[in-house]
Amino acid sequence: MKLGIARERLEGERRVAATPETVKQLAALGLEVLVESGAGAAAGHHDEEYREAGAAIVSDLAVGTLDVFAHVRPLEPTTAAALHRGAVTVGLASPSSELATVRALAEAGVTSFALELVPRISRAQSMDALTSQALVTGYRCVLEAAMRLPRFFPLYMTAAGTIPPARVLVLGAGVAGLQAIGTAKRLGARVSANDIRPASADEVASMGGTFIKLDVETAEASGGYARELSADRGALQRQLLAPHVAQADVLITTAAVPGRRAPLLVSRDMVRQMRPGSVVVDLAAESGGNVEGSVPGLDLEVPTADGQGAVILVGMKDAASSMPADASRLYAKNVANLLALMVRDGALVPDFDDEVVAGSCLTHDGVVRHGPTAEALGAVESMGSKDSANEGVS
Repeated sequence: MKLGIARERLEGERRVAATPETVKQLAALGLEVLVESGAGAAAGHHDEEYREAGAAIVSDLAVGTLDVFAHVRPLEPTTAAALHRGAVTVGLASPSSELATVRALAEAGVTSFALELVPRISRAQSMDALTSQALVTGYRCVLEAAMRLPRFFPLYMTAAGTIPPARVLVLGAGVAGLQAIGTAKRLGARVSANDIRPASADEVASMGGTFIKLDVETAEASGGYARELSADRGALQRQLLAPHVAQADVLITTAAVPGRRAPLLVSRDMVRQMRPGSVVVDLAAESGGNVEGSVPGLDLEVPTADGQGAVILVGMKDAASSMPADASRLYAKNVANLLALMVRDGALVPDFDDEVVAGSCLTHDGVVRHGPTAEALGAVESMGSKDSANEGVS
């Protein structure tokens, strides 16, 4: 079976779905691996390394000839439509926001596996791309904050006086948040954190942070993910967080609800109450933002309420791609491990009785198998039908 690895076309995306190390793993399974020339260059892997690992290098990847297509970013609808019926794709799919691609995959009869849907169970940890990439982004966002903050992170006691440590507040204690806590702590900051999941208090403490307990830590969904708060509880959360935000030198927000818009945790007024020179890094900017007004890829100056200066609001974009070598190392292993679960004697044969395979499958044999995505797609199509009917009446 032919497995293709393409150059990622999205501007700013520097990761790759396979490394020379995973090419060896995939070739050992009996797959013929085709790598598009330059696919791994941005991640530090050149064509010759892939060739030595057992891959064939092609100038342009003809997706219509592939049996398996591994990718990083969600496919374009045109790419999905070009795949032959029965082909298999593995990669990040963002099904809630890429409904046109989901429709194209189903109509083309493609069996697609979305790494966002991999069940959060111990057996699937080696395939969990959300976790592996959150490790990268949580680390990176602290470095971005440290570079912008006009003062030290650690405590310094010098002959000229004592410099107190910076105070860092992390909102959201999932994998990215915990990595941010640990990184800020290693840089010497005084770190506190909050999460709406009760179990996160011990996790924050294990990373050296101080947990801020609010009267809203009651929202945990299946798989350890956070569950979105109601509007009233969300407003209460912001009210209780406001004084803690005002005291922070650095605020890092990492909260996300899978398949939904990122929850609003910090209003613009809360940012304005921070001291001049403070830094806010919104890791969720690309999915709607935890901080009001954040824009992916931009640094914005928010004037402080006292009129004495401004707070730098950083909307993170392509955070994992900013560290493509290690991000690709982890991501490629996630892809290879999921494929290894389904390959038998050189053929990819998904066993839908396996909860990992079934749980991560987005489309198969013309059907959208992921319930929430199927419902969302149905709602969009129903709305389109109503609009067409109304136009006919008018």
